[in-house]
Amino acid sequence: MTENQAIEKLSTMIGEKRLKHTLGVRDTAIDLAKKYDVDVEKARWAGLLHDCAKRISNNLLLQRAEEFGIVIDDIYKRVPTLLHAPIGAEIAKREFGIDDVDILNAISLHTLGHKDMTTLDKIIFLADYIEPNRDCEAINQLRESIKDKSLDEAVRLACENTLKYNLEEGRVIHPQSVELRNSLISN
Repeated sequence: MTENQAIEKLSTMIGEKRLKHTLGVRDTAIDLAKKYDVDVEKARWAGLLHDCAKRISNNLLLQRAEEFGIVIDDIYKRVPTLLHAPIGAEIAKREFGIDDVDILNAISLHTLGHKDMTTLDKIIFLADYIEPNRDCEAINQLRESIKDKSLDEAVRLACENTLKYNLEEGRVIHPQSVELRNSLISN
């Protein structure tokens, strides 16, 4: 499947607004891949397909997780939308023909992160957060502040901003995100 074919298919799956975000993530991931010397094509495809499951209903996400053998913990049951990342990796594989494990892992981890993320995983996690179509003060400040920071520092700051936001909103926080944040603290 070509990139244009994938974009056409995505437009029917996720809608125009989400597609605009997705293209911003793709472009940001490409820029970050160049900066951190990561395979640009892997970053392109992971960024492009990271949200391919975003518009799937919560009930269907839970069903698909069971079908695909994805372990569902209590937090996924309470917040099924978090499943869009691992479900998205399966859809990228099954419907877009992606068989590269690095791309699939980056898609799977782009929301919660993981303490053992690769550089590509971190790039997609960060690109999803800072892509130019997202506009809020915290994200704008982070975009500016990370220009002179390491990738790990930038990912930690993005993770901390997300954790703070979820705490302020009274939302459940998945321990995987806390583990990611803690793994990035310099000792």
